[in-house]
Amino acid sequence: MPQGTLYIVSAPSGAGKSSLINALLRKFNLDDSLRLSISHTTREPRPNEVNHESYHFVSIPEFEELIARDAFLEYANVFGNYYGTSKEIINEWLSQGKDVFFDIDWQGARNIKAKMPDAIKIFILPPSLSELQRRLISRGQDSPEVISKRMAAAMSEISHYDEYDYVIINDNFDESLLQLRSIILSTRCKLDRIQENQQQLFADMKRQAKEYEEAWLPCASALSAALAAAKQDAAAKDAAAASTASAAQADTSAADASTAPEATEAAEASSTETATENPQA
Repeated sequence: MPQGTLYIVSAPSGAGKSSLINALLRKFNLDDSLRLSISHTTREPRPNEVNHESYHFVSIPEFEELIARDAFLEYANVFGNYYGTSKEIINEWLSQGKDVFFDIDWQGARNIKAKMPDAIKIFILPPSLSELQRRLISRGQDSPEVISKRMAAAMSEISHYDEYDYVIINDNFDESLLQLRSIILSTRCKLDRIQENQQQLFADMKRQAKEYEEAWLPCASALSAALAAAKQDAAAKDAAAASTASAAQADTSAADASTAPEATEAAEASSTETATENPQA
């Protein structure tokens, strides 16, 4: 089974990474090839968040028990709340050929990249810090103190953008979504990914090329030799025809030359006879 690709998407809070990932899964996952890693967290659910869909919401003791069991690919404490990613489900999806998305901060991204170096990292930037602050305020979910902390954390998060493979500036949502999708499509067209996912196709093409070479090259060599011989024969015939034409022309010229004196004598005799018959002329 072809291996899927792991995508790490990071951004400061309010840049729109979760909205972009969710839109990607909603609009461009018709073949069911995309998965979003659902993290475990100890924070309280926000409005409209659903357990086991948005996050796996667990208590602090439950989370720490999972840490003790080494169940997480990575985990971190952010603003006093734990966040972590399960190893088992991620490896299962990748082995099924699914592309898996991680919605995590730069620290988690660095930890996962160290364990899974083939992962592709994408950073989402806001068009400006003032726009980022406006988005955080417009959510109406956090107090001014929390927003202030989030802006400070955003500065730290943004400072790590150059550790990523791709950067998307989310000024226009639709354009940013298409850019995100383009990254996925271009990755799927990479040579190593195509070779891995289409092993049977390449094996069949290689085998068929060898069979063609073994079956048809001898015939091609014989045909080439026959064509060369025919070309030589045609050239010989052309040369013979040219020689015959040249000889015929030479014979004609010689015959004309031999009859020329006789014609002259006949003409002179005719002229003399005419003069004798007409003495007064």
